[in-house]
Amino acid sequence: MVKGGQQMDILRLEDVEAIYGQAVLALRGLSLAVRAGSVVALLGANGAGKSTTLKTASRLLDAERGQVTRGRILYQGRDVTRGDPADLVGQGVVQVLEGRRCFPHLTIEENLLMGASHRRLSRKARATELEAVYALFPRLREQRSSRAGYTSGGEQQMAAIGRALLARPKLLLLDEPSMGLAPMIVEEIFAIVRGLNRREGLSVLVAEQNAAVALAHVDFGYVIENGRVVHAGTAAELQAQDDIQALYLGGGTVDVPAARERPRRPQFAVHP
Repeated sequence: MVKGGQQMDILRLEDVEAIYGQAVLALRGLSLAVRAGSVVALLGANGAGKSTTLKTASRLLDAERGQVTRGRILYQGRDVTRGDPADLVGQGVVQVLEGRRCFPHLTIEENLLMGASHRRLSRKARATELEAVYALFPRLREQRSSRAGYTSGGEQQMAAIGRALLARPKLLLLDEPSMGLAPMIVEEIFAIVRGLNRREGLSVLVAEQNAAVALAHVDFGYVIENGRVVHAGTAAELQAQDDIQALYLGGGTVDVPAARERPRRPQFAVHP
């Protein structure tokens, strides 16, 4: 999305507060932005609020007894804070949930086609789009007739992403794509997603505990702790910060309270 010669934000969360079950405060005034055509990482430990942030953006939070109690969610400049998740999918916001969530008793191809279930595709168009996914993930072509529950974790993750791609996303939300996978498979998946971004301008917001892998493939990153953004910057800037290295990339020691004291950059830091 370009306005006045400048890239605009495809997604923006402004001072968002979210709770679960009327009691558990999960997001505490969280603000972030995803530029159209960029890949942005949400980094942080387990339980920091990464998954909640993605489900807030996709409006899937309500399905887990959660709700946004303050702030705004803007998609392509429109307020979708109270929007319907199905409508958002139709507008191009598609999430790949943590844990892949394939339908185990359906074949890989049937799982993929579920992504296009809301689109009225001709048989020829459907076959063309399936072939495009198989070109990205050749392993899925080999397993197309296998039940998803009997395939490997890596193949299930590829199927989950392929299913999302058949929904024709403008903004892809990826939740912990590396979880439980071998490093070689993780690199392959991140490289494919980055390639889609570069070739087709797909915008991506990815939540990931493996900061080293994520920062090798993204433009910008936000570090989240206790439902707040505590650091933000380009991938190179985050990699260069000693406290980020210590807390999230496994190097050195750091005074943890000092590292959590304040965001290193404004919450709406401009990213390319």
